[in-house]
Amino acid sequence: MVSSTNNNGKQQKNQAVNRTLPISSRVTILVGHYGSGKTSLACQIAIRLSAEGKKVSICDLDIVNPYFRTSDRREQLEEKGVRVVASRYAGGNIDLPALPRELSVALSERENYTILDVGGDDRGALALGRYAQEILENGNYELWFAVNFFRPRTRTPEAALEALREIETACGVRATALVNNSNLGNETTPGDLLGTIEQIDALSALTGLPVACTAASGRLKDELEGRIIQPLWMEYGEGLEPGKANLWQN
Repeated sequence: MVSSTNNNGKQQKNQAVNRTLPISSRVTILVGHYGSGKTSLACQIAIRLSAEGKKVSICDLDIVNPYFRTSDRREQLEEKGVRVVASRYAGGNIDLPALPRELSVALSERENYTILDVGGDDRGALALGRYAQEILENGNYELWFAVNFFRPRTRTPEAALEALREIETACGVRATALVNNSNLGNETTPGDLLGTIEQIDALSALTGLPVACTAASGRLKDELEGRIIQPLWMEYGEGLEPGKANLWQN
């Protein structure tokens, strides 16, 4: 048994076993419905691993959303020591399912960490399906399902479960953990996030998957520290703030 925290700050039981950060698997895949915040999570995880002295590649598989993708923050990520692998069409007006050869190379590199930012919902997950066999054969991976319970399509654990199953079917890879990334952008309050703890616990019970972490803006750390388990404090440098690129919404 592990404990999580409800919105009164009390500990409650949960049968799921929580994963810890830093990441131990060589490949981490971020999936989620559109607006789940998986792109911001992918960027934050990659930057954190790089700061720890690890060689990190972040691979942009988002061929669905032309408005914000990992590749749109190439300069800021590369300044942090993160290699960005993206389609040559990324950032342009053409949105074709053209995936770079470098992605296969990144997946095969045994010494490096690779973060995959997969496009929203099951359509985006189809791109990941091209690499499913390679990922499964290597075995050293995590697939994290990011959920934002404030988004229209994932307001309940049951709706989030439906989205997860659609993504798994499309990509051919099963999820290994959940990430609670519930937020209302810059308007998020501690109470908003704490109010979603029971929902992520319910989704954990429905899926049998552990909660890898709860993502929260660093500006809320003083009010939330000790009240949520496995926190991932989201810190943003110039050009990576939520208000500048809807970073919490993709």
